[in-house]
Amino acid sequence: MEKDDWADRHVARWRDHWIDVEFDDDIEAITVRIGRIMKHLRTTKQEAVKEVGLHDFEYETLHELMIRDTPGQASPSALADDLGISPAGLTGRLDSLEKAGWIQRRADPDDRRRVHVETTTAGTKIWRKAMARRGRYEDDLLAELSATERKTLAGLLKRLTLALEDESRRASL
Repeated sequence: MEKDDWADRHVARWRDHWIDVEFDDDIEAITVRIGRIMKHLRTTKQEAVKEVGLHDFEYETLHELMIRDTPGQASPSALADDLGISPAGLTGRLDSLEKAGWIQRRADPDDRRRVHVETTTAGTKIWRKAMARRGRYEDDLLAELSATERKTLAGLLKRLTLALEDESRRASL
């Protein structure tokens, strides 16, 4: 017999306390488990970031710079959009990262009024260090599953994210 996890206990409590509310046990268990996994991933990301000496906002900014089509380079406005913050909010972040030596701002050679943000070698190195630690935490979590199970889970989650993307596209029309 399989052990109950936190989600099983949550579903049982919910069902016992809210008998007048209809819900699907599996849907409730799935969403609760996804929430718990996301909380774990956020916590371990914060630990990884802290271990290498970064603050969350520094890591997030470096991460957005590094995962672009032009890795390590962006305009401040594109970076602010990707981070979902105001240009003024980004300025403070960039000041901090530049002071630490992890990014530099360069004038556009074609238009000196425009600025580009670039990671430095030190910025790339500390981001990679945080990513390696974060990756170990993720690997540890998913080591519980076989390669076949991971592939199946990845496929199922992809179906859900594609549905979200389709829904988002329809809503924007």
